[in-house]
Amino acid sequence: MNYLAHIYLSGTNEEILVGNFIGDYVKGFELARYSEEVRKGIMLHRHIDSFTDTNQIVKKSKMRINEKYRKYSGIIIDIFYDHFLVNDWHTYSNHPIQDFILQVHGILCNHLDALPEGVRLFLPSFIKNNWIKKYSTIEGIEDILHRMSSRTTLPEETDFAIKVLREEYDMLKEEFASFFPALIHYVSDSFGISFEQEVYPTGLKKIGF
Repeated sequence: MNYLAHIYLSGTNEEILVGNFIGDYVKGFELARYSEEVRKGIMLHRHIDSFTDTNQIVKKSKMRINEKYRKYSGIIIDIFYDHFLVNDWHTYSNHPIQDFILQVHGILCNHLDALPEGVRLFLPSFIKNNWIKKYSTIEGIEDILHRMSSRTTLPEETDFAIKVLREEYDMLKEEFASFFPALIHYVSDSFGISFEQEVYPTGLKKIGF
């Protein structure tokens, strides 16, 4: 799953959110430097990824873009799924999406010391360009994929990805809607994460670098 899904699946614990957000950037031997709750978030991130990667519905989604993306198909589907999550946010949360995003930005800024260097480097752009909200439009996804292709090893097949998203939109949306509740149940059952209240107890925080 991508940023928004990982953040949502952290429940309302700020340290778990931080750990979940940085999960891809922390190696096993580095775990000891983090608090117990941040470590829990890191492990949650890895279990979410494992559950997602082995799910048959997700595999079906990946096959739609496998022709061009191969081993990178999961990255594209993660972004597509975040698109459906942000646009169907009211199904999963009573908390307005923009307020939720502002809270998350503030939490990450207030835990800068816990963020690996790679995360600290991209966080200003992540916040300034409001990447999470950008997932809400196909044009926003197109821009993000172009940016990722220019900075990472992701193949520059953005036109193909957007074509598939437009042409198979309803089927991809249905696949997400079938998969995500199962993932929520898995996280709740395995990690004791509650989704009854998505508002962080400390409320909005000042954002700054």
